[in-house]
Amino acid sequence: MKEITIAANDAGQRLDKFITKYMPSLPTAMLYRGLRKKRIKVNGGKTDGAYRLCEGDVLQLYLNDEFFETPKKQVATPQAPELKVIYEDENILLADKPVGQLVHDDKPGQTDTAIAHIRAYLMAKGEYDPQKEQSFAPALCNRLDRNTSGIVIAAKNAAALREINAAVKERKVDKYYQCLAEGVINPPTGVLTGFLRKNAADNRMTVFDTQKPNTVKAVTAYRVMEQGDTRCRVEVELLTGRTHQIRAQFAHMGHPLCGDAKYGATPVRTRKGRAWQALCAYRVRFRFDETSPLSYLNGRDFCVEHIPF
Repeated sequence: MKEITIAANDAGQRLDKFITKYMPSLPTAMLYRGLRKKRIKVNGGKTDGAYRLCEGDVLQLYLNDEFFETPKKQVATPQAPELKVIYEDENILLADKPVGQLVHDDKPGQTDTAIAHIRAYLMAKGEYDPQKEQSFAPALCNRLDRNTSGIVIAAKNAAALREINAAVKERKVDKYYQCLAEGVINPPTGVLTGFLRKNAADNRMTVFDTQKPNTVKAVTAYRVMEQGDTRCRVEVELLTGRTHQIRAQFAHMGHPLCGDAKYGATPVRTRKGRAWQALCAYRVRFRFDETSPLSYLNGRDFCVEHIPF
């Protein structure tokens, strides 16, 4: 039998989800059999997998030793983290992700990602020790395309992660972008509404003006900030959060983002030879509920210092 005391970063999640992360080699069938047969208890009593863990709860696990022998997952991080921190406190961190960097790894062991640099940075500060955590790791709350630069939001603890994820889901995180678009946009302000369908073969979104099967609604507000003869600088607010939303909708109205070859623009390449689009997630603003422990962030604008185009 093994006892586990639930820490702050473990609280708030379902019992079955916690055990799955804590004991990844435990078969799912054996997990639920253990719950039914009282081989998994909370505070000495029987419960079910949907129970929400509280800090200080004690789990009693009457399971075979072999399922406790799986070593803790090693966290892949760069040796020398490179991070442009925009803002941080004890709960959150906002960083400026550069063009060409993935937010998460797309193959095991990859370290040049936004989340790997953030975790390495927090490890160096002594704010994150993966060997002391039972189920939590600092996590990103938003995603950016590899060749889109700008603000990524990271939660340093589980409570903050829940709060930010809930705010994103409820559209209480206002996200603003700047981009360079081809041509002259008229009218200079407006709201784009369309329906997006993903083409898995080329990871490209097709936009329809009316709803079609297997589409999702996308709504984007825009304001032209500077208009030139052949291109313009535009501020964009995401009113929904869809894959390639800005890129696809601007291309659909005949004004693809400069450099965005995937959506019909003339390609522009970085020094490393990678094509990129002139798009930057340059500003965020939070609107948490007043009862939220993160409400102290309400009404503040957080912006990148430099837009790379």
